[in-house]
Amino acid sequence: MIYQRVLLKLSGEALMGNLGYGIDPKVVADIAQDIAQVVRENVEVAIVVGGGNIFRGVKASAAGMDRATADYVGMIATVMNAMTLQDALERIDIPTRVQTAIAMQEVAEPYIRRRAIRHLEVGRVVIFGAGSGNPFFTTDTTAALRAAEIDAQVIFKATKVDGVYDSDPVTNPNARLYKSLNYNHVLTEDLRVMDGTAIALCKENNIPIVVFNLAERGNIIRAIKGEPIGTIIGGSYDIN
Repeated sequence: MIYQRVLLKLSGEALMGNLGYGIDPKVVADIAQDIAQVVRENVEVAIVVGGGNIFRGVKASAAGMDRATADYVGMIATVMNAMTLQDALERIDIPTRVQTAIAMQEVAEPYIRRRAIRHLEVGRVVIFGAGSGNPFFTTDTTAALRAAEIDAQVIFKATKVDGVYDSDPVTNPNARLYKSLNYNHVLTEDLRVMDGTAIALCKENNIPIVVFNLAERGNIIRAIKGEPIGTIIGGSYDIN
């Protein structure tokens, strides 16, 4: 393993599989098994999970809902996903803690940086829910923020595609897959792999980002081993 402490960013959509809405228990169980394999290799794993499979604040806001209120509802959705993933991990004997940026003391710990780091040091997985606790910020930005706070060596962004393309591969069959990118190219070309605030935070703190396909079993451990899958983004990488 070339990394000791990593942050895994999971979208809410990753948890629903082929369903149109909600959570697919089999998909969550498969993700938990892959994470468990990494933890058993003595890698410290923190996770930020989104909530788009349950509620999207931006869409609700576009439909007329107050944006701040919509974002808070979305934060609660991320906690639902975090608790579901925690349950899947603990059923296969991986000790896990959920920490939330909004106080929910009956179901999760409050986010405390030092406590989170201690959990990681003793081998527990830490799942960060409720985003950053602030409206108008995405869970991508939360991933970059938490990675910087806990001194993670890398962010792994698990998606439904094989990496970062120069255009949408769903609508453009000729889209080209990047093997490596630098932060500036992502920002100037507006590639939208993560929002601009998240990319800027990673650039400022020199945290590389690896984007890969979550659907293929074993990709999480392959990425952490440093195998060339997906797209890697960093300050010193060439555009390839």
